[in-house]
Amino acid sequence: MKGGMQGMLKQVQKMQAEMQKVQEELVNITVTEEAGGGMIKATVNGHKELVSVEIDPLVIKTEEKDILEDLVVAAVNKALQSANKVAEEELGKVTKGMIPPGLNIPGF
Repeated sequence: MKGGMQGMLKQVQKMQAEMQKVQEELVNITVTEEAGGGMIKATVNGHKELVSVEIDPLVIKTEEKDILEDLVVAAVNKALQSANKVAEEELGKVTKGMIPPGLNIPGF
C-alpha cells in the first residue's frame, strides 16, 4: 500500500507542477468580447486582468456618456467571464481524471 501512496503523491506533485505552468501561461491567453454591436470591445487575459478597451469613435458623445459607460461595463464583464471559462478549461486539461466530478478543491 505504501508504494501506491507514493505513486499517488508523485501524481499529485506532477499535477501541481503542470497547474503552475498553466497558471503562468494564462497571462498570454487573451479573450475579447464586445457590447453594443461591436461599438465597445474589452480584452482580458487569462489572469482576469483588463488588457485593453476599444471604443468606436462614433459612440463618443457627451450626451450619451451613461450609455457608453454601461456598454464598457458590459463588454468587460463578458470578457472576464470568457477569461474565466478559458482558465477553467486550461486547468481542467491538467486535472482531467484526477479529481472526481463535483469535488471542489481550491486551486484545482
